[in-house]
Amino acid sequence: MLSKKENLLQTIRGGKPDRYVNQYEALAMVYGTPYSAANPMPVKGGPNIVNSWGVTISFPAGMPGPFPVHDKEHIVCKDITCWKEYVKAPNVIFSKEEWEPFVKVVEEIDRDEFFVTPFVAPGIFEQCHYLLEIQNCLVNFYEEPEYMHELVDFITNWEVEYAKQICKYLKPDALFHHDDWGSQTTSFLSPEMFKEFFEPAYKKVYGCYKENGVELIVHHSDSYAANLVPSMIEAGIDIWQGVMSTNNIPELIKNYGGKITFMGGIDSGKVDRVDWTKEKIAAEVKRACSVNGTKYFIPCNTMGGPESIYEGVYEALTEEIDKMN
Repeated sequence: MLSKKENLLQTIRGGKPDRYVNQYEALAMVYGTPYSAANPMPVKGGPNIVNSWGVTISFPAGMPGPFPVHDKEHIVCKDITCWKEYVKAPNVIFSKEEWEPFVKVVEEIDRDEFFVTPFVAPGIFEQCHYLLEIQNCLVNFYEEPEYMHELVDFITNWEVEYAKQICKYLKPDALFHHDDWGSQTTSFLSPEMFKEFFEPAYKKVYGCYKENGVELIVHHSDSYAANLVPSMIEAGIDIWQGVMSTNNIPELIKNYGGKITFMGGIDSGKVDRVDWTKEKIAAEVKRACSVNGTKYFIPCNTMGGPESIYEGVYEALTEEIDKMN
């Protein structure tokens, strides 16, 4: 029987896996760094927090994740033409001693069985709309492209510096990077605009990780983004996690299998509900596996991590995928 790590490699390389990769089983997610410790996310249902970028973050109970507060008072960058006055990048340079407790966590991971996989969020696009507010952000791509290029470059360079520190101290095997690029039915940006603003940015960031020994880039976007797959490949993404069933996954596998692998196919909105049952989950897992096959596909919920909103859902999905195996 192949290790979890080797089975994933066989899956994404078109080799001979002996079973489906079961959701996140091969990824040992690492959430802690000195930066994240100094920049905690709010607790679900708890009070809002202001992060080190100055963004106020809320995490209401029952929601799948945290999100910025964007009334007029709380928007950080109120005018993109003056973004340098509003946007200040937080520190990512910490001492060896500050990294030590996080290095110790990584040293406990069996690298023969798992990929050591730091979690990085938000991504470059999300950081833009965290700072600007989503509608303002999207309008500015049209009305103030010069300044948006400047802001994207600024965030990208910060991400590269953070990447260098992560690689220096944690020596990861993979990266899990979070950046939602669309709704359920369409991408937020056209492929042409995405290619202009974000493909070069991600090529730079993901290139930095790979130059520093990272083998796999796993990018999370639980959305429709089939039209952005060529840019994902160009940017160096190995696995698109969060691919919803609103994308034509069999067609994507046919067209791009061997260049990128698709991890998802089980929409969290369909199974991760207050009225969930094992029967409903079993049916959805069977549908996803039957429709998408075994090559370049990893059955998984579309949640951006090994978890679910409602207790027991993630574990039930894992159990049903095991049954398919």
